[in-house]
Amino acid sequence: FTVTDNHARQEQVWEQVNQGHHVPAYHIRRLLTEDAISASDRRVRFIGIDAYTEAGGYVMRDLFSSDEDGWLQDPALVELLVNEKLSEVAQEIGAEGWKWVEAAIYLPFGCERGKRRIIGTTVPLTEEEQARLDALVEEYDAIGEEYRDGCDLPDEVDARLTEIDAEMTPLTCRPTIYEPDEQARAGVFVSLAHD
Repeated sequence: FTVTDNHARQEQVWEQVNQGHHVPAYHIRRLLTEDAISASDRRVRFIGIDAYTEAGGYVMRDLFSSDEDGWLQDPALVELLVNEKLSEVAQEIGAEGWKWVEAAIYLPFGCERGKRRIIGTTVPLTEEEQARLDALVEEYDAIGEEYRDGCDLPDEVDARLTEIDAEMTPLTCRPTIYEPDEQARAGVFVSLAHD
């Protein structure tokens, strides 16, 4: 009930849940925040809580919330910020030479119907990048072999595994390039994934 200071709403929810034997806290919290957007929502993760608060938005938190938790109280502001950021991303992608770019938080079902996918080529690793990736995989595997018994990892080892993973990601998730003549006839849909 500490998630809101609206006493009338607190009393309404109290009357609603008072009839049950066991009402979990998340259910009460959901009733009290039904008009707000959770900080874990994909739209909020896309724009960031800081951008929302800098734009004048208010984040409601309860006594047990961390700075990353909460409920954003201005859905219209969230939508505006998301659409602005999506538009910026669409302009950046459009500058790559695509004929058209369509950006939306929710793309309509079947929007790609009647369109043909073009297949690009993945940018290959240079010899230097391949050597670095091989070294990282070898180090990662060696650490895994050393600590395979399942014991807790020391902090410095855990930190090193995180560093290795972060360095491997751009080497294993390569960008795709397209033929310029195909790009000049094709377009791109930009939307938010669940994460």
